[in-house]
Parts: sequence; structure tokens; C-alpha cells
Amino acid sequence: MAESLTISVIKILYPDEWVLLGNPIMDDSKIDVLEGIPIYHSKDKKEVCYIGRDKTLNFDKITLIYTGSFKPVRKITGIFNRIVK
Repeated sequence: MAESLTISVIKILYPDEWVLLGNPIMDDSKIDVLEGIPIYHSKDKKEVCYIGRDKTLNFDKITLIYTGSFKPVRKITGIFNRIVK
């Protein structure tokens, strides 16, 4: 079995990709992933979900993370200009 890697190492190895992690270790708030075992990775989220599904049998827990940053889809500024007037 592969070794557990920290999130900072995973982000370096798989930049801007979806990464399926086995046996993730979470922070105290149970929101942020601190480390895990990379099972499968790709730039395509659906590929990771479908192909990675068969690779998760030996793990108690799994999670999916994105190592890049999300860009805002659109700006919501027009509504504020109308309210102020």
C-alpha cells in the first residue's frame, strides 16, 4: 500500500487536479484534510469518480479534493448598485 502524504506534498505532485484520497486524516473541525493516501488523480473530476471507485475497496474512508483554486464564475455587483440608488 502507498504511504500517506500531506496536502502540501499532494498539491505539488498533482497541481490543479482532482485527487481521490484513501484514509484521509482531517483537522479537529473535520472540514480540512491534512493528509491521505493518493489513490487516483486526474484533471477530470468524473474520471476520478468513475475509475477511482474500483480502487477504493481497501480503504475505510475516502475523500475527493481539488488541488487548485476555483475561479469565480461571475461577479454579482449590479444588484448592489441598484439598491443604493
